[in-house]
Amino acid sequence: MGAQWKAKHKEAAANAKGKIMGKLAKEIQIAAKSGADPDMNPRLRLAVEQAKKASMTRETLERAIRKGAGLDGDTVQYTAVTYEGFAPHQVPLIVECLTDNVNRTVAQVRVLFRKGQLGASGSVSWDFDHVGLIEATATGDVDPEEAAIEAGAQDCEAGDEEGSTLFITDTTDLDAVQKALPEQGFTVTSAKLGYKPKNPVSAASLSAEALAEVEAFLDAIDENDDVQNVYVGLTD
Repeated sequence: MGAQWKAKHKEAAANAKGKIMGKLAKEIQIAAKSGADPDMNPRLRLAVEQAKKASMTRETLERAIRKGAGLDGDTVQYTAVTYEGFAPHQVPLIVECLTDNVNRTVAQVRVLFRKGQLGASGSVSWDFDHVGLIEATATGDVDPEEAAIEAGAQDCEAGDEEGSTLFITDTTDLDAVQKALPEQGFTVTSAKLGYKPKNPVSAASLSAEALAEVEAFLDAIDENDDVQNVYVGLTD
Protein backbone atom coordinates (compact mmCIF):
# COMPACT_ATOMS: atom_id res chain seq x y z
CA MET A 1 0.00 0.00 0.00
CA GLY A 2 2.78 2.40 0.98
CA ALA A 3 4.80 1.82 -2.19
CA GLN A 4 1.68 2.18 -4.32
CA TRP A 5 0.78 5.45 -2.56
CA LYS A 6 4.31 6.77 -3.11
CA ALA A 7 4.12 5.91 -6.80
CA LYS A 8 0.80 7.74 -7.10
CA HIS A 9 2.21 10.67 -5.16
CA LYS A 10 5.22 10.89 -7.50
CA GLU A 11 2.94 10.69 -10.53
CA ALA A 12 0.72 13.46 -9.14
CA ALA A 13 3.77 15.62 -8.42
CA ALA A 14 5.11 15.04 -11.94
CA ASN A 15 1.73 15.90 -13.45
CA ALA A 16 1.55 19.07 -11.36
CA LYS A 17 5.03 20.11 -12.47
CA GLY A 18 4.09 19.37 -16.07
CA LYS A 19 1.07 21.68 -15.79
CA ILE A 20 3.22 24.43 -14.29
CA MET A 21 5.80 24.11 -17.08
CA GLY A 22 3.05 24.13 -19.69
CA LYS A 23 1.59 27.35 -18.30
CA LEU A 24 5.02 28.98 -18.10
CA ALA A 25 5.83 27.99 -21.69
CA LYS A 26 2.55 29.52 -22.88
CA GLU A 27 3.26 32.77 -21.06
CA ILE A 28 6.77 32.92 -22.56
CA GLN A 29 5.41 32.35 -26.07
CA ILE A 30 2.77 35.06 -25.71
CA ALA A 31 5.31 37.51 -24.24
CA ALA A 32 7.87 36.76 -26.96
CA LYS A 33 5.42 37.96 -29.62
CA SER A 34 6.53 41.48 -28.64
CA GLY A 35 10.21 40.65 -29.04
CA ALA A 36 12.64 37.83 -28.27
CA ASP A 37 15.08 39.93 -26.20
CA PRO A 38 14.15 39.85 -22.47
CA ASP A 39 16.20 43.02 -21.87
CA MET A 40 13.90 44.94 -24.23
CA ASN A 41 10.68 43.11 -23.30
CA PRO A 42 9.66 43.43 -19.60
CA ARG A 43 6.84 40.88 -19.83
CA LEU A 44 9.17 38.33 -21.38
CA ARG A 45 11.85 39.06 -18.77
CA LEU A 46 9.38 38.34 -15.97
CA ALA A 47 8.22 35.13 -17.66
CA VAL A 48 11.80 33.94 -18.18
CA GLU A 49 12.69 34.60 -14.55
CA GLN A 50 9.63 32.66 -13.43
CA ALA A 51 10.58 29.74 -15.67
CA LYS A 52 14.14 29.67 -14.35
CA LYS A 53 12.90 29.66 -10.76
CA ALA A 54 10.69 26.69 -11.64
CA SER A 55 13.78 24.89 -13.07
CA MET A 56 12.68 24.95 -16.70
CA THR A 57 15.50 23.60 -18.87
CA ARG A 58 17.42 26.05 -21.04
CA GLU A 59 16.43 24.12 -24.17
CA THR A 60 12.71 24.32 -23.34
CA LEU A 61 13.01 27.99 -22.46
CA GLU A 62 14.79 28.94 -25.67
CA ARG A 63 12.38 26.88 -27.77
CA ALA A 64 9.40 28.68 -26.21
CA ILE A 65 10.97 32.09 -26.92
CA ARG A 66 11.79 31.19 -30.52
CA LYS A 67 8.31 29.79 -31.12
CA GLY A 68 6.62 32.84 -29.63
CA ALA A 69 8.78 35.27 -31.61
CA GLY A 70 8.26 33.28 -34.82
CA LEU A 71 12.00 32.84 -35.32
CA ASP A 72 11.56 29.30 -36.66
CA GLY A 73 8.59 30.13 -38.86
CA ASP A 74 6.24 28.44 -36.37
CA THR A 75 4.39 31.34 -34.79
CA VAL A 76 2.32 30.83 -31.67
CA GLN A 77 -1.44 30.95 -32.09
CA TYR A 78 -2.52 31.29 -28.44
CA THR A 79 -5.27 33.75 -27.63
CA ALA A 80 -5.67 35.37 -24.22
CA VAL A 81 -9.25 35.29 -22.92
CA THR A 82 -10.62 36.35 -19.54
CA TYR A 83 -13.77 35.13 -17.83
CA GLU A 84 -15.56 36.64 -14.84
CA GLY A 85 -18.13 35.22 -12.51
CA PHE A 86 -18.87 33.70 -9.13
CA ALA A 87 -17.92 30.49 -7.42
CA PRO A 88 -20.58 28.92 -5.18
CA HIS A 89 -21.81 31.20 -2.38
CA GLN A 90 -21.19 34.36 -4.43
CA VAL A 91 -17.39 34.31 -4.20
CA PRO A 92 -16.17 36.51 -7.10
CA LEU A 93 -13.35 35.39 -9.37
CA ILE A 94 -11.51 36.27 -12.56
CA VAL A 95 -10.12 33.48 -14.73
CA GLU A 96 -7.36 34.17 -17.26
CA CYS A 97 -6.83 31.62 -20.04
CA LEU A 98 -4.41 31.13 -22.91
CA THR A 99 -5.85 28.91 -25.60
CA ASP A 100 -5.31 27.72 -29.16
CA ASN A 101 -9.05 27.09 -29.52
CA VAL A 102 -11.35 29.71 -28.00
CA ASN A 103 -14.53 27.76 -28.81
CA ARG A 104 -13.23 24.72 -26.91
CA THR A 105 -12.19 26.83 -23.94
CA VAL A 106 -15.44 28.75 -23.58
CA ALA A 107 -17.40 25.47 -23.75
CA GLN A 108 -15.22 24.00 -21.01
CA VAL A 109 -15.48 27.13 -18.87
CA ARG A 110 -19.28 27.10 -19.13
CA VAL A 111 -19.30 23.52 -17.85
CA LEU A 112 -16.92 24.40 -15.02
CA PHE A 113 -19.15 27.29 -13.96
CA ARG A 114 -22.32 25.19 -13.71
CA LYS A 115 -21.96 25.13 -9.92
CA GLY A 116 -21.24 28.84 -9.90
CA GLN A 117 -22.28 31.72 -12.14
CA LEU A 118 -20.50 32.83 -15.30
CA GLY A 119 -20.89 36.57 -15.78
CA ALA A 120 -20.47 39.03 -18.63
CA SER A 121 -17.34 41.12 -19.11
CA GLY A 122 -17.18 43.75 -16.37
CA SER A 123 -19.65 41.96 -14.08
CA VAL A 124 -16.94 41.19 -11.52
CA SER A 125 -13.77 43.02 -12.56
CA TRP A 126 -15.12 46.31 -11.16
CA ASP A 127 -14.65 44.77 -7.71
CA PHE A 128 -10.95 44.04 -8.34
CA ASP A 129 -7.94 46.32 -8.75
CA HIS A 130 -5.58 45.55 -11.67
CA VAL A 131 -2.14 45.65 -10.06
CA GLY A 132 1.38 44.28 -10.04
CA LEU A 133 1.86 41.38 -7.62
CA ILE A 134 5.35 40.53 -6.38
CA GLU A 135 5.97 37.70 -3.92
CA ALA A 136 9.31 37.89 -2.12
CA THR A 137 11.10 36.50 0.94
CA ALA A 138 13.37 38.45 3.26
CA THR A 139 17.06 37.52 3.26
CA GLY A 140 17.56 39.04 6.72
CA ASP A 141 15.89 41.10 9.42
CA VAL A 142 14.18 43.73 7.28
CA ASP A 143 10.92 45.66 7.54
CA PRO A 144 8.55 44.83 4.63
CA GLU A 145 6.68 48.15 4.93
CA GLU A 146 9.90 50.15 4.79
CA ALA A 147 11.11 48.04 1.85
CA ALA A 148 7.81 48.67 0.04
CA ILE A 149 8.21 52.42 0.43
CA GLU A 150 11.85 52.40 -0.68
CA ALA A 151 11.19 50.12 -3.67
CA GLY A 152 8.16 52.11 -4.85
CA ALA A 153 5.42 49.59 -4.07
CA GLN A 154 1.91 50.76 -3.17
CA ASP A 155 1.41 48.32 -0.30
CA CYS A 156 2.49 44.98 1.16
CA GLU A 157 0.89 42.11 3.05
CA ALA A 158 1.63 38.54 4.10
CA GLY A 159 2.24 36.31 1.08
CA ASP A 160 0.87 32.87 0.19
CA GLU A 161 3.97 31.06 1.44
CA GLU A 162 5.00 31.14 5.10
CA GLY A 163 7.50 33.93 5.70
CA SER A 164 6.88 35.58 2.33
CA THR A 165 5.59 39.08 1.60
CA LEU A 166 3.29 40.16 -1.22
CA PHE A 167 4.19 43.58 -2.60
CA ILE A 168 1.43 45.36 -4.52
CA THR A 169 2.43 47.85 -7.20
CA ASP A 170 0.92 50.03 -9.88
CA THR A 171 0.82 48.06 -13.15
CA THR A 172 3.45 50.34 -14.70
CA ASP A 173 5.82 49.96 -11.73
CA LEU A 174 5.98 46.16 -11.58
CA ASP A 175 9.34 45.77 -13.32
CA ALA A 176 11.01 48.65 -11.46
CA VAL A 177 9.86 47.45 -8.02
CA GLN A 178 10.93 43.89 -8.77
CA LYS A 179 14.42 45.15 -9.60
CA ALA A 180 14.55 47.37 -6.49
CA LEU A 181 13.46 44.80 -3.89
CA PRO A 182 16.78 42.85 -3.78
CA GLU A 183 18.48 46.09 -2.74
CA GLN A 184 16.03 46.21 0.21
CA GLY A 185 16.92 42.70 1.40
CA PHE A 186 14.27 40.64 -0.44
CA THR A 187 14.54 37.75 -2.90
CA VAL A 188 11.74 37.87 -5.48
CA THR A 189 10.04 34.51 -6.06
CA SER A 190 7.29 35.62 -8.46
CA ALA A 191 6.16 38.78 -10.22
CA LYS A 192 3.17 39.32 -12.48
CA LEU A 193 0.28 41.59 -13.36
CA GLY A 194 -2.92 40.42 -11.73
CA TYR A 195 -6.04 41.31 -9.79
CA LYS A 196 -6.58 42.11 -6.13
CA PRO A 197 -10.13 41.93 -4.73
CA LYS A 198 -11.52 45.11 -3.19
CA ASN A 199 -14.23 43.47 -1.07
CA PRO A 200 -13.32 39.79 -0.61
CA VAL A 201 -15.71 37.32 1.00
CA SER A 202 -14.48 36.17 4.41
CA ALA A 203 -13.90 32.41 4.60
CA ALA A 204 -14.92 32.66 8.25
CA SER A 205 -18.41 33.71 7.13
CA LEU A 206 -18.88 30.41 5.28
CA SER A 207 -19.74 27.07 6.83
CA ALA A 208 -17.22 24.24 6.50
CA GLU A 209 -19.46 22.63 3.89
CA ALA A 210 -19.81 25.84 1.90
CA LEU A 211 -16.06 26.48 1.99
CA ALA A 212 -15.41 22.93 0.77
CA GLU A 213 -17.76 23.57 -2.17
CA VAL A 214 -15.87 26.76 -3.05
CA GLU A 215 -12.49 25.02 -2.83
CA ALA A 216 -13.67 22.10 -4.99
CA PHE A 217 -14.99 24.54 -7.59
CA LEU A 218 -11.66 26.46 -7.65
CA ASP A 219 -9.63 23.24 -7.87
CA ALA A 220 -11.64 22.17 -10.92
CA ILE A 221 -11.07 25.56 -12.56
CA ASP A 222 -7.34 25.45 -11.89
CA GLU A 223 -7.03 21.92 -13.29
CA ASN A 224 -8.12 23.04 -16.76
CA ASP A 225 -5.13 23.10 -19.12
CA ASP A 226 -6.13 26.42 -20.70
CA VAL A 227 -6.37 28.26 -17.37
CA GLN A 228 -3.31 30.40 -16.60
CA ASN A 229 -4.35 32.38 -13.53
CA VAL A 230 -7.30 32.48 -11.14
CA TYR A 231 -7.95 35.53 -8.93
CA VAL A 232 -10.46 34.94 -6.14
CA GLY A 233 -12.27 37.38 -3.86
CA LEU A 234 -11.86 35.23 -0.76
CA THR A 235 -9.90 36.00 2.39
CA ASP A 236 -9.14 34.14 5.63
